[in-house]
Amino acid sequence: MKKLALHWQILIGMALGVLWGMLASYLGLVEFTSDWVKPFGTIFINLLKLIAVPLVLVSLITGVSSLSDVSRLSRIGSKTIGIYLMTTVVAVVLGLVLVNVFEPGKAFSPEKREEFKEQFASTTVEKSSDAAAVEQQGPLQPLIDIVPSNIFGSLTTNSAMLQVIFFALLFGVALIMIPADKAQPVNDFFEGVNLVILQIVDLIMATAPYGVFALLAGLVVEFAGDDPGAAVELLLVLGYYCIVVIVGLALMIFVVYPLLVTTVGKTKYKSFFKGIFPAQMLAFSTSSSAATLPVTMECAEQNLGINKEITSFVLPLGATINMDGTSLYQAVAAVFIAQAYGIQLDIMAQLGIVMTATLASIGAAAVPGAGIVMLVIVLQQAGIPIEGIALILAPDRILDMLRTTVNVTGDATVSMMVARTEGQLHPPKETTAV
Repeated sequence: MKKLALHWQILIGMALGVLWGMLASYLGLVEFTSDWVKPFGTIFINLLKLIAVPLVLVSLITGVSSLSDVSRLSRIGSKTIGIYLMTTVVAVVLGLVLVNVFEPGKAFSPEKREEFKEQFASTTVEKSSDAAAVEQQGPLQPLIDIVPSNIFGSLTTNSAMLQVIFFALLFGVALIMIPADKAQPVNDFFEGVNLVILQIVDLIMATAPYGVFALLAGLVVEFAGDDPGAAVELLLVLGYYCIVVIVGLALMIFVVYPLLVTTVGKTKYKSFFKGIFPAQMLAFSTSSSAATLPVTMECAEQNLGINKEITSFVLPLGATINMDGTSLYQAVAAVFIAQAYGIQLDIMAQLGIVMTATLASIGAAAVPGAGIVMLVIVLQQAGIPIEGIALILAPDRILDMLRTTVNVTGDATVSMMVARTEGQLHPPKETTAV
């Protein structure tokens, strides 16, 4: 018998977790669920935290070192990275605007939000203390904090992820600058380690159905207690949260990218959309930019007429560092969780989310589940309770499919923009007609 696809397993785990939680509330098994089921959800969270630092370090080093021919393509490289960072920042800011306007986390009743806040009161107090300490520091202290004094110390805590990213960028650039014959063994080493890390992510994601079941069961019994009807409130709020994320992703695909394609790419968006559609569908079904990459390159070259020199450079780099959909989702999810726990995020905290989500997206692996790992980083950097990730894991599979579609569309958009500015775009006649 053919094995059930992982996303179906996760969806079943979600449904069974919610069902178990509600039955536990009815049958008086709340304590049993908290003691014997929820811990497996905690283990799943710990596995995600375990892999976060090595995933970012190795993925980013291999991504930067892929620019080994940067001397010949320095102009294209700087242009590509600059546009990628720009679109990512736009995505994060758009997500923050939407989540602050619609405030899905505040859709929880005040009583539930107060319960969440009390449950993690120590985290809130610690965050307030940290904020007070920051106020006494100089204006350039955040810049100082990015540069580690001891990288091995930074590698021991997920909260120092910006320092890890800084070191990985510095290491990758230095790797490009040394002689190729000396750099090759190092490149081979990190590429091998990268494959190992991605395999570990696959192993962790294989446990996702059970982890999601335990997380959802624990969340429902904690939320509902002996009142199963309260679980309905949770499901309604999650639906509201999903709508906010989907609106943001839709704005990227139907507003932001069309604007860039038509103004810079000088191409009608209907033609672009028709040409890249096969890659979008594969991205939707696999939730992996890496798995979709061969199809994305084929669509870009054959359907959109982008020169292979551009696609072979821009698209693989984009699959590594350009995660617009993931970054938008992280911004919405982070603030949603903070709102759910009654944590007020000031403008500096949200600017920190912009920076962290943007830089973390550079190191995000182009595989299913990596977005959740990156969200762990964003939450920890912003001082938001990581346990709140349980709130958004339930609908994550569907959102993962949608945000990967946005990621791939963004890669193709930037590829077209770079090709047009380099005179390397020659769309076939049949794709230019609307």
